[in-house]
Amino acid sequence: MHINLLDQFQAGDSPIHRLDARVKLLGALAFILAAALTPDGAWLAFGALVLLWLALALISDVPLGVLLRRGLVALPFAAAAVTVLFTLPGRPLATLQLPVLGWQLTISDAGLVRFVTILLKSWVSVSMAMLLTAATPFPDLLQAMRGIGIPAALVGVLAFMYRYIFVLADEAQAMLRAREARSAAGPGGQKAGGTVVWRARTVGGMVGSLFVRSLARSERVYQAMVSRGYAGELRWLDRPRMRPMDGVWLAVMLLTLALIQLLARLA
Repeated sequence: MHINLLDQFQAGDSPIHRLDARVKLLGALAFILAAALTPDGAWLAFGALVLLWLALALISDVPLGVLLRRGLVALPFAAAAVTVLFTLPGRPLATLQLPVLGWQLTISDAGLVRFVTILLKSWVSVSMAMLLTAATPFPDLLQAMRGIGIPAALVGVLAFMYRYIFVLADEAQAMLRAREARSAAGPGGQKAGGTVVWRARTVGGMVGSLFVRSLARSERVYQAMVSRGYAGELRWLDRPRMRPMDGVWLAVMLLTLALIQLLARLA
């Protein structure tokens, strides 16, 4: 498995791509915070947030369809908030009968507003995060995290996860190929197998073996890094400087988000 297989970066030369990574990271965090602080039912403010995201996506030249498909990952998690439809008091809108369980669930107007608000907040936040990763290489994001003061330990964990999750995937694939090579094929090409308990024991043994291999490899990697001068923090050879245009982009982004929050509370 190649290290770039799961990389979300889309190469380009748009104004968004040329921005300093710290500006993009701060802007995305401010956008997500603004979405989280937007009151329930502030549809004009949510519309403004969507339009702002859409404008940034078009400026970035990242395919809009790619961002929309990636943003759908938020919907299954937001569905966990479906209970607010029935738990918040308000004017009844519809009643669902569940004769099997003997339940009667009533959807209230306040619950529907809260549920749609949660869906919108989740979607716009994930979509902005997807736009950030699509327009910024992951190593630049790591450097930007250190630049805005995120602890070195957290940045190091993210960096090692990004680098070595592909190594672990290769180890797991090698173990699966070894298991397939040692499994006898029955009539019709079907693989021989045992009971559910036997299969669970086999999978458990593979997981344990993968853990032991990962631990041994991590010790070797750490010793190699220490011998090369690693002192607990990742270091970069170049430290980009912010340009005046980067500051202008950040100021405009923050001012726009502040105006959207003002609109949410006045409307």
